Amino acid sequence: MSRGNERPLLFLDVDGPLLPFGDGPQREPSGTAADSHLTRLDLRVGPRLAALPCELVWATTWEEEANTSMAPRLGLSPLPVVHWPETLDAREREDRWFGLHWKTRTLLAWADGRPFAWVDDEITDADRDWVSTHHPAPALLHRVEPSRGLTFGDLAVLDQWLRATRGSPQ
Repeated sequence: MSRGNERPLLFLDVDGPLLPFGDGPQREPSGTAADSHLTRLDLRVGPRLAALPCELVWATTWEEEANTSMAPRLGLSPLPVVHWPETLDAREREDRWFGLHWKTRTLLAWADGRPFAWVDDEITDADRDWVSTHHPAPALLHRVEPSRGLTFGDLAVLDQWLRATRGSPQ
Protein backbone atom coordinates (compact mmCIF):
# COMPACT_ATOMS: atom_id res chain seq x y z
CA MET A 1 0.00 0.00 0.00
CA SER A 2 0.96 3.62 -0.36
CA ARG A 3 3.55 5.09 1.96
CA GLY A 4 2.22 8.60 2.64
CA ASN A 5 5.50 10.48 3.06
CA GLU A 6 6.98 9.42 -0.26
CA ARG A 7 6.74 11.59 -3.33
CA PRO A 8 4.72 10.27 -6.27
CA LEU A 9 6.62 8.44 -8.98
CA LEU A 10 6.90 9.63 -12.57
CA PHE A 11 7.55 6.76 -14.97
CA LEU A 12 9.23 8.23 -18.05
CA ASP A 13 9.50 6.63 -21.49
CA VAL A 14 12.20 7.81 -23.92
CA ASP A 15 11.16 7.00 -27.51
CA GLY A 16 8.24 9.26 -28.39
CA PRO A 17 8.14 11.44 -25.25
CA LEU A 18 11.80 12.54 -25.10
CA LEU A 19 12.89 11.53 -28.60
CA PRO A 20 9.97 12.48 -30.85
CA PHE A 21 9.50 10.51 -34.05
CA GLY A 22 9.36 12.14 -37.45
CA ASP A 23 11.26 14.97 -39.08
CA GLY A 24 11.13 17.46 -36.23
CA PRO A 25 13.78 20.09 -35.63
CA GLN A 26 17.31 19.01 -34.87
CA ARG A 27 17.90 20.34 -31.36
CA GLU A 28 21.36 19.20 -30.26
CA PRO A 29 24.43 19.00 -32.50
CA SER A 30 25.73 15.48 -32.79
CA GLY A 31 29.35 14.40 -32.96
CA THR A 32 28.80 10.88 -34.31
CA ALA A 33 26.36 8.97 -36.44
CA ALA A 34 25.81 6.59 -33.51
CA ASP A 35 24.09 9.28 -31.44
CA SER A 36 22.48 11.24 -34.28
CA HIS A 37 19.00 10.15 -33.09
CA LEU A 38 19.69 12.10 -29.90
CA THR A 39 19.48 15.33 -31.89
CA ARG A 40 15.70 15.12 -31.38
CA LEU A 41 16.16 15.63 -27.63
CA ASP A 42 14.92 18.99 -26.29
CA LEU A 43 17.48 19.89 -23.63
CA ARG A 44 15.10 22.43 -22.06
CA VAL A 45 12.95 19.53 -20.79
CA GLY A 46 15.58 18.29 -18.32
CA PRO A 47 15.42 21.16 -15.81
CA ARG A 48 11.63 21.12 -15.97
CA LEU A 49 11.54 17.39 -15.25
CA ALA A 50 13.97 17.85 -12.35
CA ALA A 51 11.71 20.56 -10.88
CA LEU A 52 8.63 18.29 -10.74
CA PRO A 53 7.56 17.22 -7.22
CA CYS A 54 8.13 13.52 -7.80
CA GLU A 55 10.68 10.74 -8.05
CA LEU A 56 11.66 10.30 -11.70
CA VAL A 57 12.05 6.70 -12.92
CA TRP A 58 13.09 5.49 -16.36
CA ALA A 59 10.34 3.28 -17.82
CA THR A 60 11.90 2.59 -21.20
CA THR A 61 13.46 -0.24 -23.15
CA TRP A 62 16.64 1.85 -22.97
CA GLU A 63 16.86 0.69 -19.33
CA GLU A 64 20.32 1.58 -17.89
CA GLU A 65 21.42 3.24 -21.12
CA ALA A 66 18.93 6.03 -20.38
CA ASN A 67 21.21 7.01 -17.50
CA THR A 68 24.30 7.11 -19.70
CA SER A 69 22.79 8.61 -22.87
CA MET A 70 19.80 10.69 -21.73
CA ALA A 71 20.34 11.81 -18.14
CA PRO A 72 23.65 13.69 -18.69
CA ARG A 73 22.32 15.53 -21.74
CA LEU A 74 19.20 16.55 -19.81
CA GLY A 75 21.20 17.58 -16.74
CA LEU A 76 19.62 14.85 -14.62
CA SER A 77 21.32 12.66 -12.05
CA PRO A 78 21.09 8.91 -12.71
CA LEU A 79 17.52 7.73 -12.14
CA PRO A 80 16.08 4.43 -10.95
CA VAL A 81 15.31 2.11 -13.86
CA VAL A 82 12.40 -0.28 -14.38
CA HIS A 83 13.73 -3.58 -15.70
CA TRP A 84 11.35 -5.47 -17.97
CA PRO A 85 10.66 -9.21 -17.99
CA GLU A 86 12.76 -11.14 -20.50
CA THR A 87 9.83 -12.91 -22.13
CA LEU A 88 6.09 -12.56 -22.29
CA ASP A 89 4.13 -15.02 -20.21
CA ALA A 90 0.62 -16.24 -21.05
CA ARG A 91 -1.00 -13.42 -19.04
CA GLU A 92 0.99 -10.76 -20.89
CA ARG A 93 0.03 -12.28 -24.24
CA GLU A 94 -3.61 -12.16 -23.11
CA ASP A 95 -3.16 -8.53 -22.00
CA ARG A 96 -1.99 -7.60 -25.48
CA TRP A 97 -5.06 -9.27 -26.95
CA PHE A 98 -7.26 -6.98 -24.83
CA GLY A 99 -5.18 -3.88 -25.62
CA LEU A 100 -3.22 -3.61 -22.38
CA HIS A 101 0.29 -2.23 -22.87
CA TRP A 102 3.08 -4.69 -22.07
CA LYS A 103 4.55 -2.24 -19.52
CA THR A 104 1.38 -1.77 -17.45
CA ARG A 105 1.56 -4.72 -15.03
CA THR A 106 5.30 -4.23 -14.42
CA LEU A 107 4.83 -0.53 -13.64
CA LEU A 108 2.05 -1.26 -11.15
CA ALA A 109 4.23 -3.84 -9.43
CA TRP A 110 7.13 -1.35 -9.36
CA ALA A 111 4.90 1.41 -7.91
CA ASP A 112 3.89 -0.95 -5.10
CA GLY A 113 0.84 1.10 -4.13
CA ARG A 114 2.47 4.54 -4.48
CA PRO A 115 0.83 7.31 -6.50
CA PHE A 116 2.36 7.61 -9.94
CA ALA A 117 2.20 9.33 -13.28
CA TRP A 118 3.27 7.47 -16.42
CA VAL A 119 4.39 9.35 -19.54
CA ASP A 120 4.39 7.28 -22.72
CA ASP A 121 3.25 7.54 -26.33
CA GLU A 122 1.49 4.14 -26.34
CA ILE A 123 -0.94 4.47 -23.42
CA THR A 124 -4.54 3.47 -24.20
CA ASP A 125 -7.90 3.55 -22.47
CA ALA A 126 -7.41 -0.17 -21.70
CA ASP A 127 -4.34 0.77 -19.62
CA ARG A 128 -6.24 3.54 -17.84
CA ASP A 129 -9.16 1.22 -17.04
CA TRP A 130 -6.89 -1.56 -15.78
CA VAL A 131 -4.85 0.79 -13.57
CA SER A 132 -7.97 2.40 -12.08
CA THR A 133 -9.24 -1.08 -11.16
CA HIS A 134 -5.96 -2.58 -9.89
CA HIS A 135 -4.01 0.28 -8.31
CA PRO A 136 -5.05 1.59 -4.87
CA ALA A 137 -3.42 5.05 -5.16
CA PRO A 138 -3.90 7.95 -7.58
CA ALA A 139 -2.42 7.39 -11.03
CA LEU A 140 -2.18 9.59 -14.12
CA LEU A 141 -1.49 7.87 -17.42
CA HIS A 142 -0.44 10.72 -19.68
CA ARG A 143 -0.14 9.94 -23.38
CA VAL A 144 2.31 12.10 -25.31
CA GLU A 145 1.96 12.66 -29.05
CA PRO A 146 5.03 10.81 -30.42
CA SER A 147 5.59 13.17 -33.35
CA ARG A 148 5.73 16.16 -30.98
CA GLY A 149 7.25 14.67 -27.83
CA LEU A 150 6.92 15.97 -24.29
CA THR A 151 5.90 19.65 -24.42
CA PHE A 152 5.84 22.39 -21.82
CA GLY A 153 2.04 21.96 -21.84
CA ASP A 154 2.46 18.27 -20.94
CA LEU A 155 4.88 19.23 -18.18
CA ALA A 156 2.37 21.74 -16.80
CA VAL A 157 -0.32 19.03 -16.66
CA LEU A 158 2.08 16.68 -14.86
CA ASP A 159 3.17 19.38 -12.41
CA GLN A 160 -0.41 20.27 -11.53
CA TRP A 161 -1.43 16.63 -11.05
CA LEU A 162 1.66 15.79 -8.98
CA ARG A 163 1.16 18.79 -6.69
CA ALA A 164 -2.54 18.00 -6.21
CA THR A 165 -1.74 14.33 -5.55
CA ARG A 166 1.01 15.15 -3.10
CA GLY A 167 -1.39 17.34 -1.14
CA SER A 168 -4.15 14.73 -1.04
CA PRO A 169 -4.46 12.11 1.69
CA GLN A 170 -2.93 8.80 0.62
